[in-house]
Amino acid sequence: MISVLLADDQELVREGLRMMLEAEEDISVVGEAGNGKEALAEARRLDPDVLLMDVRMPELDGIEATRRLVEAGARARILVLTTFDLDEYVYRAMKAGASGFLLKDAKREQLAAAVRTVARGESLLAPPITRRLIEDFCSRPPPGAGLPEAAADLSQRELEVLRLLARGLSNAEIAQELYVSETTVKGWFGPGAPSESRGPLNATVKTHVNHIFPASPNPPRDGVLRGRLRQLQPTLTGRVQGTANNA
Repeated sequence: MISVLLADDQELVREGLRMMLEAEEDISVVGEAGNGKEALAEARRLDPDVLLMDVRMPELDGIEATRRLVEAGARARILVLTTFDLDEYVYRAMKAGASGFLLKDAKREQLAAAVRTVARGESLLAPPITRRLIEDFCSRPPPGAGLPEAAADLSQRELEVLRLLARGLSNAEIAQELYVSETTVKGWFGPGAPSESRGPLNATVKTHVNHIFPASPNPPRDGVLRGRLRQLQPTLTGRVQGTANNA
């Protein structure tokens, strides 16, 4: 018998999930939680096999609750169940250690199958999310394709900065990694560049710059990265922003 804990701030949603799951012979709902903090406490008390976790909840959101449970070594496999089909939520949930991500419009059979899947120790994503991931993967340059022409004349140091940018580091974090001041990092991007490296621009760069380059003692030329980023951006920014808008 698979024991399940429900975590959702809407009582009506919890009741509906309970009804669907308890119609299955091999699944038992052992408890409920109305917010992230309650989910943590009930998971520790009940030690369920699977925890169905909503994303948006008061007190503590579901993604942070997931992260804390995973870091604490909880046995429960966490299946994030949400109304919001957003790539940001998918990324954050899986990075936090969730075993699966499912939308609330899933049918009873899909929900039960998802619970069984994560209970077996496997991972699962909702079909629309899986399709987007495949499309995104196939749209990237093939392995071994190298850098785009616009970045061909960058120095090793400049490529290293782009690599850190692609990892999602902010200006301050890049400065810390390279042992330079934040002002120096801002100077490399030149005037008019974004104050932080996160966002659609970062997504564009990450698509192209996916190699690890050795460090170089030569510092990047002031403002040259800003120019290269502008050259790299047009090919994919439209797709990145379109994905964000559609979400």
